[in-house]
Amino acid sequence: MQNGIGSPRVKYPLSMRILHWIRAVIILGLIWSGWYMTELPETTPMETFDLFYPNHKQFGVLVWLLALVHLTIRYRNRRILPQTPSGLHGWEKALSHAVHYSIIALTLLVPLLGYGMSSTFTQSDGVPFFFFGEVPEILPKNDNVYEVFDMLHKYSAYVLLGLIVLHVAGALKHRWQDSGGETDVLPRML
Repeated sequence: MQNGIGSPRVKYPLSMRILHWIRAVIILGLIWSGWYMTELPETTPMETFDLFYPNHKQFGVLVWLLALVHLTIRYRNRRILPQTPSGLHGWEKALSHAVHYSIIALTLLVPLLGYGMSSTFTQSDGVPFFFFGEVPEILPKNDNVYEVFDMLHKYSAYVLLGLIVLHVAGALKHRWQDSGGETDVLPRML
């Protein structure tokens, strides 16, 4: 594919593109399931809780691990990654970098806060991770500390969702207004 100047358009490596979309689906699924499961009435059958809570936890661990893989791949490919388009205004470049770095940080932080929440909750059933068994809970049980982790986990997930909305809005804005131009960055991730 060509950009507006006639040089080949640089894409992210295939591994990063695949990982980007997998993480997007899982993260959005986790945010939805977090909302859904925490709003379930206490009269909900236990099977429903047993479906949502362990899966939310293990997919949260998976997101954290995928974030580490993403950072590793990004570091290994740092010399060949697409550069920030020079056609962006200064504020657009600053906002883009702030959003990207914040998303990366929160994909590491939100699961850790969820882990802290589960680990400190006195009635926690543990943190499962698919067929690998339980993730050790190394924090002491303390429901007061749990309340802090609960609040931080919830609000940082809201911030992450807001940043994802900004990220998508920016990509779509440039796609619709600059289709095929240098600042049309969506094809880099397709």
